[in-house]
Amino acid sequence: MTRTKAVAWAGGVSYLLVVGLLVGGAPRASGTVHGVGALLAVSLLAGVVRRMPLSALAMALFGSTAVVVGPPSPGPVSLTASYQGQFLSYLAVDLVLGFIVATCVRRASIVAVAVSFAVQFLVIGVFTHGDGLAVNEVIALLAMAASCMAGQLSRERREHAVVLRSQEVAEAVTAERLRIARELHDMVAHSIGIIAIQAGVGGRVIQTQPAEAREALRAIEATSRETLSGLRRTLVSLRQADRGVTVSERSPLAPSPGLADVERLAAATAGAGVCVDLCFSGEQRLVPADIDLSVYRIVQEALTNVVRHAGIGRCRVAIGYGDEELSVEIVDDGRGATGKGSAQGFGIIGMRERVGLLGGRLSAGPRPEGGFRVTARLPLPAPVAVPMEAR
Repeated sequence: MTRTKAVAWAGGVSYLLVVGLLVGGAPRASGTVHGVGALLAVSLLAGVVRRMPLSALAMALFGSTAVVVGPPSPGPVSLTASYQGQFLSYLAVDLVLGFIVATCVRRASIVAVAVSFAVQFLVIGVFTHGDGLAVNEVIALLAMAASCMAGQLSRERREHAVVLRSQEVAEAVTAERLRIARELHDMVAHSIGIIAIQAGVGGRVIQTQPAEAREALRAIEATSRETLSGLRRTLVSLRQADRGVTVSERSPLAPSPGLADVERLAAATAGAGVCVDLCFSGEQRLVPADIDLSVYRIVQEALTNVVRHAGIGRCRVAIGYGDEELSVEIVDDGRGATGKGSAQGFGIIGMRERVGLLGGRLSAGPRPEGGFRVTARLPLPAPVAVPMEAR
């Protein structure tokens, strides 16, 4: 940091030395040569501009004004060369001014523009005579306006990029919160529903049928352990992500559930009093992890709704493996949707979000013949053809 500051100030001192040489060491040069020299010399202020832009503007104003009001060249000098020298000298100031408008706060930018405007117009008005006065004033005004416009456009583009980035971050945070909410709802709602039913069964038969009460308690214990494991996996993942732990540094976690766990889910639902007729069709094969988890969560949420709202002891789950899509259907013959049923909660909303993120289609609603049906169709990616090795 100290070296950078020293280099910046060395550039500023070098700029002042070059301006001194232009003013005192090259008196025979024309105004155009002085203006070009002042314009090129401003590059020495690059370090000062980045660290102290207002100081750089003061140096540039001082140097350009010194070049304009310096001792006149001996001999006849054309008015065109004199005007060109003034324009080129203050063009260096306009470059610094554009950088200030683009990077500094608005109050500092307004002060810098006002000071630069006053100095340029005062010097040009004093050292320009005749018909060239109006022309030089207009040219200086246009050059200053162009530099300020360029700086303002650069500022707005940068601010717009910051806003877009903030929106992307906010959308990513919202999407992650929704994903966590879906996971927690699907996992906890199903488990709590089964626990509530098993606890009710155990409470009713604990005096008359202790064996069944023990089975209900075992089911409660198993479901609770499974739920705690899922919650622990989610919380550990969130904490590691919050601390910025890389994937390779994370502790190994239990795998997420998928199609292979649907049979275990059906067995747990049967323990809650709802028998599940589970059938698969098509050629069973591995599917992408996001589809695998989503199918499990859809079946889990639908079975939770059957247990809690259908008021029936049996339902059917059909999973079909097609060439281009995976279909899931959960059907029951119960009461269907009620005012306090599943259609009014977050379960179906979460299922729609999951299916929508995967580009699929979901339909959920009461059947004409009674009961409720949930149907999801998820597109499967095309299998990748592996070329045979040349023999």
